[in-house]
Amino acid sequence: MGKSTNNAIYLKDDEKTLAAKVRMMYTDPLHIQVSDPGNIKGNTVFDYLDAFDPDKAGLAELKAHYKRGGLGDVKVKDRLLGLLNSELAPIRKKRTEFEKDPAEVMNMLRRGSEKARVTAASVLADVRSALLMSY
Repeated sequence: MGKSTNNAIYLKDDEKTLAAKVRMMYTDPLHIQVSDPGNIKGNTVFDYLDAFDPDKAGLAELKAHYKRGGLGDVKVKDRLLGLLNSELAPIRKKRTEFEKDPAEVMNMLRRGSEKARVTAASVLADVRSALLMSY
């Protein structure tokens, strides 16, 4: 998945867009029938599940079921879609709130930049001091 192929998952993606991207995800090209055993390695959906599924025991059973056959890609993708939507829901909500007040967003960015500038100047001063002491 990546930006150049227009299938990256963005924090701003709505549920419909996210569903379309998850449905297009690469799985196992040899897993044609639901009854066929599937391969986990190189399967993007399982890579995402490894990263986002907090139920590691349930995920281990899902992987075992997929490997032995009898589990379709759509069910696996539905699980991933549910997890991603749960993860993105609070972000979407916050984004909607921010979109209502762009001036406040700019103020937050200015305040954050100033705070970062102060911190960076302090760290840079410490680095310069340390470098001068080493000579």
